[in-house]
Amino acid sequence: MAVAAPKGWRRQVHLWLDHGAGDDPVANGIHRGLVLLICANVAAIVLESVPDIAARFGPVFHALETVSLALFALEYVARLWVAPEHVRYRALTPAQARLTYAASLPAMVDLLATLPLAFAMLGLADLQFLLLLRLLRFFKLGRYSPGMASLAAALQAERKALFACFVVLMGVMLMTASVMHLVEREAQPDKLGTIPDAMWWAIITLTTVGYGDVSPITAAGKAVAAVTAVLGLVMLALPVGIVATAFAQEIHRREFVVTWSMIARVPLFGQLDAVEIAEVMQFLRARTVRNGVVVAHDGEPLQALYFVASGEVELALPEGKTILDEGHFFGALVLDDVAITSHASGVNAAVATAPTKLLVLDQIDFKALTARSPKLAAHIRKLARDA
Repeated sequence: MAVAAPKGWRRQVHLWLDHGAGDDPVANGIHRGLVLLICANVAAIVLESVPDIAARFGPVFHALETVSLALFALEYVARLWVAPEHVRYRALTPAQARLTYAASLPAMVDLLATLPLAFAMLGLADLQFLLLLRLLRFFKLGRYSPGMASLAAALQAERKALFACFVVLMGVMLMTASVMHLVEREAQPDKLGTIPDAMWWAIITLTTVGYGDVSPITAAGKAVAAVTAVLGLVMLALPVGIVATAFAQEIHRREFVVTWSMIARVPLFGQLDAVEIAEVMQFLRARTVRNGVVVAHDGEPLQALYFVASGEVELALPEGKTILDEGHFFGALVLDDVAITSHASGVNAAVATAPTKLLVLDQIDFKALTARSPKLAAHIRKLARDA
């Protein structure tokens, strides 16, 4: 269960770029530096559009752009190099892994962020569309934000429902535009004389923007506008509700999968079925500890199971020390006077060696769990006897 040393530089760079290698200061420095660089680039692009600021800080903006392009190009090349280390690509040859990664959306965003460098080398740095390529760097933040990744996953999962909402919105827009055209075309031939003209009014009203540049003047037109405005509230609420629900479910699903995988690794719980593991999860309590905090003192008997959700914990065992990182567990529980431990020789002490989040199943909650579910208790007893 100890943390294995990375094999080779390619593996180490992969951990730095993609997994953070726990609380490795090098990984944290790389990730935070890239996030700050992206934010600085977006801010510079915005400020450059102000003539006075551009004239005053032009050399600074140019230097920032040069450094950024070099670093983004280096990052892209490094990610291509370590692509064979990705779990999803390990079954491929190194060349196939790199080609597959290069075709992925994150890699395409990285490539587009570096294209201005290629155009500059060709003497085409003044092309206007390069501004859009530079702004694409903002989307690189999605790589370093779990929240943005969850939102993207939610949108992907609900893409069919969202497309259906869009189709309904287009249908409602066409219907309301056609009706408005019929009742207002004689009163306002210049604004609502055609259905395409009325479609502008319809979409603005349905989205509740209401610029006021086109508005009905007849009684029938005002009635149609009132119904359209109410329909607009429904049209907006529907996709918002779908995205909000999917986003919450995605976050819950990610937490559930991570917790599930940790519980399933415990030999005591490894053979439990889905319902039984879900019951165990209900009794877990989150605990956050700072670097250097003692989780278990030397000589103090452990009366809980600790799951490392993030961070690192150093265990002092009779045979020596070992480091547990995310996904591992340690501790001990007692059932019917039978001790159930994570290490055969026992744990003498446990200290957090980085800011760490633990999920804890203590002895009291374990007794409540087994009392609540006799079937689960019998299953655990059998597993303990067979262990």
